[in-house]
Amino acid sequence: MRVSTRGDYACRALLSLALHSDESGPTSVRDIAERTGLPQPYLEQILLALKGAGLVRSKRGVGGGYVLSRAPDKILLSEILSAADGPISLGDFGEPHNDGACDHEGQCVLLSVWQNAGAYMRKHLEGFTLASIAAQARGEAPWPGATENEPVATAS
Repeated sequence: MRVSTRGDYACRALLSLALHSDESGPTSVRDIAERTGLPQPYLEQILLALKGAGLVRSKRGVGGGYVLSRAPDKILLSEILSAADGPISLGDFGEPHNDGACDHEGQCVLLSVWQNAGAYMRKHLEGFTLASIAAQARGEAPWPGATENEPVATAS
């Protein structure tokens, strides 16, 4: 699986909202773009997709912007990536044992491997919420993959 630029930007934008969720009112696209270093026109498109997926709400006009639609601990990283990029999978190869998928040597076993790897990736990404990632970014929790004896990294 490859996380696209769009998926990465979507995660970064919502992480920014989670990191600033204690601030009152919506956050403008401009503020999110400045905090994250993301291009504002592209960010606007991504936020519209995230709104369509029910991950953010928007308010128009003066003082308008975006807020998370749910608490950060209720938004999964897998949901954000799926909203930005579509279903999490390793490819669109079809299902093993369906519609002639196993007609050629070794094809069926490989389809099964890709399907299992995609399921593993989805499950792994479901283990991260915006709240857990925000805690890691603040230095309040170990970064993913850190060992027990490593110090907690701080956000840069």
